[in-house]
Amino acid sequence: MAESTLQSPVPVVAKKKASESAVWRVAKYMSLRLITMAFTVVVGLYLTILIANMGGYVDEIRRGDIRETIQQQVMNDAGLKNLTGDQRVQLITERVANEEERLGLNRPFAIRSVAFLKDALTLNLGFAEFMNADNGSRSVRTIVLERLPSTLVLFGTTNIILFFATLYAALALSRHYGSWIDRFIVATSPMSATPAWFYGIFLIVIFASVLQILPFGGMVDVPPPDNRIEYGLSMLKHMILPTLAIALNQVTFAIYNNRTFFLIYSSEDYVEMAKAKGLTSRDVERKYILRPTLPTNITNFAFLLIGVWGGAPIFEGVFNWPGLGRTTLIAAGLFDTPVIVGTTVIFAYLLAITVFLLDFVYALVDPRVKIGNESSSQ
Repeated sequence: MAESTLQSPVPVVAKKKASESAVWRVAKYMSLRLITMAFTVVVGLYLTILIANMGGYVDEIRRGDIRETIQQQVMNDAGLKNLTGDQRVQLITERVANEEERLGLNRPFAIRSVAFLKDALTLNLGFAEFMNADNGSRSVRTIVLERLPSTLVLFGTTNIILFFATLYAALALSRHYGSWIDRFIVATSPMSATPAWFYGIFLIVIFASVLQILPFGGMVDVPPPDNRIEYGLSMLKHMILPTLAIALNQVTFAIYNNRTFFLIYSSEDYVEMAKAKGLTSRDVERKYILRPTLPTNITNFAFLLIGVWGGAPIFEGVFNWPGLGRTTLIAAGLFDTPVIVGTTVIFAYLLAITVFLLDFVYALVDPRVKIGNESSSQ
């Protein structure tokens, strides 16, 4: 009796040590992942700054524009016509130097790029160099927040509906493997290799130019309707062609991809065992086919949501949609580095946070997934 009493605390101590080991393992894994993600974000943002500024070449372009603008101002100023040539050159040089100092162009690009990186990491997005918000503000944050709702309305609504619709269609199609509609989906799945904006051009030509039943582009009619119901109906009308273009680009491949996953898992031995036990087809699909595909579907949905925030620059440009993607496209054409960096910062942070959280979501929905070195330690 005494011997058993002395030995009883041993399992409790072992469990406590195992629990502490698990907490330490998860904490270590989270720390390493955070460090990796932070390093990736820093490198990605710095490369974006270098590319957006073309390694400092954009600064040379801006210096040339500043000198040309000031020269024209001095030459056209009637009050400065009495100055000699040397005095004008000196005045132009002084004004150019002051303007370059005001814009920070008097510092080397290497130093300025590090300052850009620091501001980007702290979400101090600064002010645009050429672009304005509708209220006249040059704040990059204001520009982004002003354009973001338009992108979310189009891409968020369309992509989320298509995601769940194609998932349901793929599950239904997996029950009819080899049918004519299954062969049709397989044959048309390469259509997704063509970008959505390419389909958009043809849709505009057919429905806007030839048939003249839908608008060429934009978000609402011009001038915008004052009534909210009419405004909403006008927006829906303008969303038809972009939505159809996105659908043509995504639907068949998404159905084919998901249908393939469902077919793979439906042929597993445990599915046959579940059917032999007499489970209904709905229970078999929900517990033994859909559940193993949850990590893949969750990943696709997570990256879909990230893509919604960024929009599609060329696509929005084709449809003249006033979203964040079109803003990025315009900023690239104007060499507006703060706007380009600002939109990239948001995307980079969203991507890093999503990838970090996905590991833990996988462990929750799929017991086969282990965090850190859990599998090796057991």
